[in-house]
Amino acid sequence: MSNNKFHGRHVLITGAGSGIGAAIARDFALSGANVTLSGRRHEPLAALAAELDQAAGRKTCFVASGFDVTNAQAISTGLQAAQAAFGPVSILVNNAGEAPSAPFEKTNLEMWSQVLAVDLTGVFQVTQAVLPDLKTYGANARIINIASTAGLTGYAYVSAYCAAKHGVIGLTRALALELATKGITVNAVCPGFTDTPIIREAIAQIMQKTGRSEEEALAHFVKANPQNRLIKPEEVAHTVLWLASPDAASINGQAIAIAGGEVLAG
Repeated sequence: MSNNKFHGRHVLITGAGSGIGAAIARDFALSGANVTLSGRRHEPLAALAAELDQAAGRKTCFVASGFDVTNAQAISTGLQAAQAAFGPVSILVNNAGEAPSAPFEKTNLEMWSQVLAVDLTGVFQVTQAVLPDLKTYGANARIINIASTAGLTGYAYVSAYCAAKHGVIGLTRALALELATKGITVNAVCPGFTDTPIIREAIAQIMQKTGRSEEEALAHFVKANPQNRLIKPEEVAHTVLWLASPDAASINGQAIAIAGGEVLAG
């Protein structure tokens, strides 16, 4: 059901083409916001934009493809186009990320550097580029970083990902203090294993490599969650919308786990 809770607000979401990013975009679009869908690939972004424009009954999305969070020029170009379409950004959702897995001894410098470039430095670069817009907007401007429970605890075979997401939590907390007097809040959302295409691909790979059934492969991911299930992307999206609302004005510098009780303290 659509509403106008975020009418006139310009939301920029990185990595918006699928999974959690797409779910967040749907919620904002149906809540009256103007949404910039950014990412590297045009096709999934354009398809999502068409879906959301139709669902909202209006032109609600701008597609910023070629938006590589590791490339400062690509960020600048995409941001300028988004501003021309919808004006200054007042809500930033840093969602772009990747999570390759490998034992630490087989994690080469190239993999390490790439994961940190996308998952941590990308958050830094996009936030720094958008910050002038947010400061101009002032009260109720928002920065919401999609981190992970991997930013709150450790997991084997994803050392680079854990390091990057811990960095995102640290950046979130530092920036929250810097911007508190500007009316801008900065928070992180930390999902556990979530039912996204990435997880479905991982399940397929486990089935192929080990001969396990889909149910057995899925059990590998849900065993850490006391509710014994994957998190739904919509659950993450709903939390993001709450953090973006005036109701959450006093929530600042927090890392909110959405993981069924897997992580009990941030």
